Amino acid sequence: MVVFLANRANLQSKRLHDRIQNRLSGEFDNVRRRRAEPREAGPYRVVAKVDPRQFLGDDEYPVTAARVEIGFQLQTGEPHEYYWCNWIEPDRSLLVGWHQDDTHGDLGPVHLQVNDGSTPVAHEPAQFIDSHPLDVVARRLDSLRDAVLAVEWEQGRPAGLTSAPTESE
Repeated sequence: MVVFLANRANLQSKRLHDRIQNRLSGEFDNVRRRRAEPREAGPYRVVAKVDPRQFLGDDEYPVTAARVEIGFQLQTGEPHEYYWCNWIEPDRSLLVGWHQDDTHGDLGPVHLQVNDGSTPVAHEPAQFIDSHPLDVVARRLDSLRDAVLAVEWEQGRPAGLTSAPTESE
């Protein structure tokens, strides 16, 4: 008997990201799963295009194209997974996202981050959601509008958060 021991963590991770892709397909456009880049943690990202004016309910929003990127790392050595749930506007070099990882221990296990390009301009502690990853995705998507609209701008550049957005319980 031959036993094939595939890397089950990657298979589970692929399955999870496929399920995230299916979840996002009902709400966003051009949803796809891709392998994470070498500089990115975790094995995959699910990427979706979004019309900010429609998603945010603001016909005057300054850009018409954005994307959502979500990725999970399941085998972390911690009692919970790591994840990244980001809103990205390439035309304004904006990234707003929740990161549950080991990069800002002083803020707790989860933080909300705002970047101007690749430069972080704000980090706020965020609610730790001890739940299944698909529930985490749903709850972060429910709070995404408030997080994007809480970004403070100075001279056309993201500068921080006006207030921590209210997160769904």
